Amino acid sequence: MDALQAFAWIVAGTVKDVLPIIIILFVFQVLVLRKPLSRPKRTFVGLVYVVLGLALFLDGLEAALFPIGRLMAEQLTNPEFVYGAPGIVPDSINWQDYLWVYAFGAAIGFATTVAEPALIAVALKAEQVSAGTVTTWGLRIAVAIGVAIGVALGTFRIVTGTPLHWYIIAGYLVVVVQTAFAPREIIPLAYDSGGVTTSTVTVPLVAALGLGLASTIPGRSPMLDGFGLIAFASLFPMMSVMGYAQIGEWRARRARRNWTDD
Repeated sequence: MDALQAFAWIVAGTVKDVLPIIIILFVFQVLVLRKPLSRPKRTFVGLVYVVLGLALFLDGLEAALFPIGRLMAEQLTNPEFVYGAPGIVPDSINWQDYLWVYAFGAAIGFATTVAEPALIAVALKAEQVSAGTVTTWGLRIAVAIGVAIGVALGTFRIVTGTPLHWYIIAGYLVVVVQTAFAPREIIPLAYDSGGVTTSTVTVPLVAALGLGLASTIPGRSPMLDGFGLIAFASLFPMMSVMGYAQIGEWRARRARRNWTDD
């Protein structure tokens, strides 16, 4: 009964959150466009599916993904695992003691990004409009590599306690320089790739990992150090996608040069 009551509250909250969207769509359809809904029954059923799907997803986050992220952070930073003995509190944090944290951050960033529904949708459309120049798996792997590097570097920042803004400033400087040299047709896709990674699968685990690390590493604050990991997951895919296009362009130029020489 407690679980059903909790789910009912989540459904009610989801309806409250979705209601403004429904009202805006209805107002524009009826008052601005002045056209009735073509399939009102089907639209209503679809909205019910949306509300139930969002409610189940939010319930699943609280029941599974957030606890898993926190649990993995606690286990990876446990003194018994890090130092081989329980109860050890070091005088200072040595970033080399947390290599498994960086490896886990990279692995979870890569795996969740490959499974990200928003990225799959963008990659399919990109392959269609580019006539196969950008492949679905090529884009997904390029974005996943960027997220893996970003999350690993973000966990390194949490462990060392270094300021977030220096990483972000340096990262965007690299993006600006890459933008000047990357193929023009890939730049909008690269910028969009940074946004689609911060979606339903990646965000819950990455956010839980960041907060869990900041809660368990001595001297770190969940509020000051726990957040910001998503920014790395958004920034580095821009670099990796533009790098993917630049490597492809370089290989094509080299192939043409070799063909001409022959």
